[in-house]
Amino acid sequence: MRRETIPTEPMEPMDPMSVTRTTPTRHPEWLESLYERLAEDDEGRTCKEISAEACRETPGNFLHTLIANTLSNIADRLASAKTTLPWLLLQSGAPAWMLSLLVPIRESGSMLPQILIGEIVRRQAIRKWVWVWGGVVQGLCLAAIGWVAFALEGATAGATVIGLLILFSLARGACSVAYKDVQGKTIPKTRRGRLSGWISAIAGLGTLGVGLGLGAVQDGVESTGLYVALLAGAAILWLLAAWSFSRIVEFPGATEGGSNALAEAVARLAILRNDAPFRQFVIARALAMGSGLAAPFYVALARDDLGGAISLLGIFIAVEGLAGLVSSPIWGRWSDHSSRQVFAAACGLAAVLSIAVALWSWLAMSSAAAIWFYPIAFFGLGIAHAGVRLGRKTYLVDMAEGNKRTDYVAVSNSVIGALLLVSGLLGALAATVSVEGTILLLGLVGLAGSWLSLRWKEVSG
Repeated sequence: MRRETIPTEPMEPMDPMSVTRTTPTRHPEWLESLYERLAEDDEGRTCKEISAEACRETPGNFLHTLIANTLSNIADRLASAKTTLPWLLLQSGAPAWMLSLLVPIRESGSMLPQILIGEIVRRQAIRKWVWVWGGVVQGLCLAAIGWVAFALEGATAGATVIGLLILFSLARGACSVAYKDVQGKTIPKTRRGRLSGWISAIAGLGTLGVGLGLGAVQDGVESTGLYVALLAGAAILWLLAAWSFSRIVEFPGATEGGSNALAEAVARLAILRNDAPFRQFVIARALAMGSGLAAPFYVALARDDLGGAISLLGIFIAVEGLAGLVSSPIWGRWSDHSSRQVFAAACGLAAVLSIAVALWSWLAMSSAAAIWFYPIAFFGLGIAHAGVRLGRKTYLVDMAEGNKRTDYVAVSNSVIGALLLVSGLLGALAATVSVEGTILLLGLVGLAGSWLSLRWKEVSG
């Protein structure tokens, strides 16, 4: 029998932390049951910081958001700028120096423009369409990159892939800004961490399958068709994700703007000066970048010790997927209780692991021990990185409302994008001197980020 709650009497003034209680819309039983299981919302629907009309649509919106972001997460891992795209450039005969541009463009390119994109998004009363069209563009870009692998060669192929990756990253930046704002309008505050946890877990299962498949490929096998198939699959997943996101029921929100986007963007940088809690968040997030930047160095050390790059790559992809699968639901549930604690714990774990890996390599342990040590360390780093990402995303969504949330996302991502690009260049230079020293430095910086995040104001719950 369907539970119904009694509407709150309109006697008390509203406040930002008020709880909306509604009589739920009549959704199909299976949808209500699935939502209650995934969101652990079985006491009558209560919604924090979303409208009553949005609360009634929560089960359907929860499911469509889950599907869309799970598919897009898997697509990102199939078309990784760390594995698939470099292989295609090398296979097409592109200059080797072009490889160094892929990861900075993929990561920073999607963040740096967000301070401008955020102004455009803020002008939209319904913002889900920004994500939908961004997803379509990303899917088409990946399909075009697959075509490049067959049709073009040399520097022409490399330049075309880089150009498509720039467009892909710009579309991804628009999706990032729009997603957090749509989530803030459609998903109750105490259910956002659970949603993110399930997205990461299911995407991790898909990644695990891909990694096991690559691990089964015989050494020496080179097939352009295999990697093009990965890109085609990723493109299809993005298009399906866009369709699912378009099914979200979003109600019009506040809009401001009409002024010059660049001027508005520069003005919003003042948030870093005037908003101390937000400034602390950005600094700690910057210090935590090592949880993502350290991964390629782990793989580099493992390859030096163990060899077998193709099979080892499959193992690392599978391990990363398994880490997300087993850890994300736990991080998600904990994040709904305290996203600040999740970020601090995960950042600290990543830092300790990096310090341990650096010391292990310096001690030159035996290859027999390295066979189990590196996959376990990479598994731990995957768990930690999932927690860092989920903790900071949930914290950012919970710490602000309305257009202020959009400003926070745009400013923080743009600043982090610039710092990530600089860090990547400095890390590349440092790695030419000592890979172990670079990992150790990332670990020490991560410890500082973990300590600083403990000073954040509690915003969850």
